[in-house]
Amino acid sequence: MIKILRFTEYLYLIVAIVSIYKIGDLWETNREGTYIFIFFAIVSTGMFIFRRNYRRKFEKRKKENQS
Repeated sequence: MIKILRFTEYLYLIVAIVSIYKIGDLWETNREGTYIFIFFAIVSTGMFIFRRNYRRKFEKRKKENQS
C-alpha cells in the first residue's frame, strides 16, 4: 500500500515538472495555451505535497501502532 502511495506521489511531481517545461517552451509562441499547463503545475505540486504529508502521517501511525 505504501509503495502505491509513494508511486502516485512522484507521478504528480513528474506531471508538475513536465507542465513547467511546457510553460517555458510555449510561453513566447502561445501564451494563452500555457494557462492550462500553469493550472496543471500548481495542482500537481499541491497534490504532491498533500500526498507526501498524508503518506508520512500514515507511516508514522503505522509505526506507532506496531511499537
